[in-house]
Amino acid sequence: MTVEDAMHVRPWRAIERRKSRQIHVGSVPVGGDAPISVQSMTNTRTPDVAGTVAQIRALEDAGADIVRVSCPDEDSTAALKDIVAQVNVPIVADIHFHYKRGIEAAEAGAACLRINPGNIGSKDRVRDVVQAAKDHGCSIRIGVNAGSLERHLLEKYGEPCPEAMVESAMMHAAILEEHDFREYKVSAKASDVFLTVAAYQALSEAMDCPLHLGVTEAGARRSGTIKSSIGLGSLLWAGIGDTIRVSLSEDPVEEIKVGYDILKSLNLRTRGVNIIACPSCARQGFEVIETVRTLEDRLAHIAEPISLSIIGCVVNGPGEAAYTDLGFTGGGKDSGMLYVSGKPSAKLSNEEMIERIVQMVEDKAAEMRAAGESAKSAAE
Repeated sequence: MTVEDAMHVRPWRAIERRKSRQIHVGSVPVGGDAPISVQSMTNTRTPDVAGTVAQIRALEDAGADIVRVSCPDEDSTAALKDIVAQVNVPIVADIHFHYKRGIEAAEAGAACLRINPGNIGSKDRVRDVVQAAKDHGCSIRIGVNAGSLERHLLEKYGEPCPEAMVESAMMHAAILEEHDFREYKVSAKASDVFLTVAAYQALSEAMDCPLHLGVTEAGARRSGTIKSSIGLGSLLWAGIGDTIRVSLSEDPVEEIKVGYDILKSLNLRTRGVNIIACPSCARQGFEVIETVRTLEDRLAHIAEPISLSIIGCVVNGPGEAAYTDLGFTGGGKDSGMLYVSGKPSAKLSNEEMIERIVQMVEDKAAEMRAAGESAKSAAE
């Protein structure tokens, strides 16, 4: 959260984040006082360089801070160098079992390696992967998953549980620490919301490293969004979490959108147009649902944080408009009131309302961009 954002947060809805040490995934700081980063993962075949780059660029346009790419074989790590060269966002290489893939990915320009030190072989192999990470400026994510816990932990605890997941994470972290490597973050994911939340709560008290949040294999768009919102939302509300990935059986771009929506709902990050809209009822002075759907599509390209209220009638419309940048409240005779910075500005017909709002949002976004560029130039 920026200083400007913090100034507008009321004390009763401010979140005090857990204090963690900070690492870097390429140019993106994770942990400490850095903004909570949003990430996703490609689902193309990695050797398909053009297809993978196209998907990463779509994720960049959606606001992804970090993108993960699976590297299961030598063809994938060979392609990674070309992929990294064509994108701007830091790339995390997803590595399992094959230690050589980790070394190759580091050499190819990965900003981070997602590994479990315990499943890539002997101590010598772990040492070689860690040395490659050091040599090439890579951080590491220790990825603990309830579905792939070590056999000895399952025998000890009888089933996946928070205690087993924390012990696994600490065991893997100790391996990295033995090699004097501390540029790591940890995840402890499960498809069960209760298990996920409990594991992260325990992990947040046991370790000081940044935490990567996620409910793994959450499901399709609707059910997965709900599970992720409950799990990640409750943790973030408690101040736990430094980077998030929403896992959906869906276009990865949707994961970024949901991730930002979760953060926006908690005032942790602001990106894009935040539309506050009523569900509509018999009092509506215009077709609220269709209007909101149209505005969401027309304003999807806006990255600047702008609030917009679209309310069907005067019961709550003026009150909601008082706290948004722009607003429209339905009235009578096929017209309503346009609000700017909380104040009534002009009476608009329902027919012209969408085009006027889109233009005003785009104008405001352009002003914000210009102000940001001017401030950046002045600082330099």
